[in-house]
Amino acid sequence: MKDPRYPLPIDSARSDLMRRVRRHGTKAEEEVEVVMRRLGLRFRKNVKALPGSPDFANKSRRWVVFVHGCFWHRHKGCIRTTTPTHNRNFWLEKFKANKKRDKSKTKILRRMGFDVVTVWECEVKNQTRLERRLAKLVVSK
Repeated sequence: MKDPRYPLPIDSARSDLMRRVRRHGTKAEEEVEVVMRRLGLRFRKNVKALPGSPDFANKSRRWVVFVHGCFWHRHKGCIRTTTPTHNRNFWLEKFKANKKRDKSKTKILRRMGFDVVTVWECEVKNQTRLERRLAKLVVSK
């Protein structure tokens, strides 16, 4: 398969793998949701009306939570932040655009008066620490 946007032919196995990557309802998101419910936080999921479509948001309390995958959003220093060797320049540009978009959306939300929390996929393992971080939303504003 050949795509004019990519300098190298697309590997069909890689294409199939990437097609299976979920955008919403990931394991990390589900675990964050469990902690938020345990804390009694009220929220909406995947709020398209806000910049960046936050994974969780409470507009009246003015907070949002993004659950970022370490690979896609480039969690600095994380073992999951790998870079594919095949078509490396494409991936580097893609990751750069993801980071730029994340930063821009966070900045816009903060200007709108929202508290923005970013939870990394690898941080979900430590439930106690995650609960402590998200508990701050209960008392915010």
